Amino acid sequence: MLPEMRFLLFFLIFSAAMAQKPNHDLFTPVLQEVVGEAGMVDYEKLVSNREPLRNYLNELITHPPKEDWKKEEVLAYWINTYNAFTLKLIADNYPVKSIRDIKSPWEQKIIPYKGQNISLNHVEHQILRTMNEPRIHFAINCASISCPVLADEAYLAENLNEQLDNATRNFLNDTSRNLISKNSLQLSKIFKWFKKDFTAKGDLTDFLNTYTEIVLTPDTPIKYLEYNWDLNEQ
Repeated sequence: MLPEMRFLLFFLIFSAAMAQKPNHDLFTPVLQEVVGEAGMVDYEKLVSNREPLRNYLNELITHPPKEDWKKEEVLAYWINTYNAFTLKLIADNYPVKSIRDIKSPWEQKIIPYKGQNISLNHVEHQILRTMNEPRIHFAINCASISCPVLADEAYLAENLNEQLDNATRNFLNDTSRNLISKNSLQLSKIFKWFKKDFTAKGDLTDFLNTYTEIVLTPDTPIKYLEYNWDLNEQ
């Protein structure tokens, strides 16, 4: 085979492989347009210009994960899917004061996937939580004030570990969501609801110590803060 033909064949194979994966870069401009510095969302702006979000949702729908995808690619896909469809859910029902004002928000089957529709709960509990990556809890956003903030960029496989580390560290050190000292812990209820995820490889303080400057011990008293379900609207 001539070198030119080899190059062409390689290019076609490479292009076909790339075409099977969604372009998450389409999501970043959407996020940067509506997410403010404090992670609050301008839903009025989102509702007034929904085409960019629709385009990205279509990208997700038409490029679902394949069996040969790397774990980081699958995680990035489903984190972005959860966040993008949560934005759509709020936009479809806006104005609301809380996501919980929407009927069965997490059970609604609004996400097309493999010839059926699945829910946000399915994505979180049946897909993401089964992948043994507790940091996902700080990347997915439930459109509420006490949730981890919505990032202003899409999650990408090539940067995923750094992005998840940053999201976890930012959440833990946000004093509006957690109050951490050497002698006491006042934590988000996320750590209570999903304790199993954070203690799979040790005590909860083992997980926390990875991301905090304060050294905690297993006997550090823990209280859980009230969760504010008000809409994360700027």
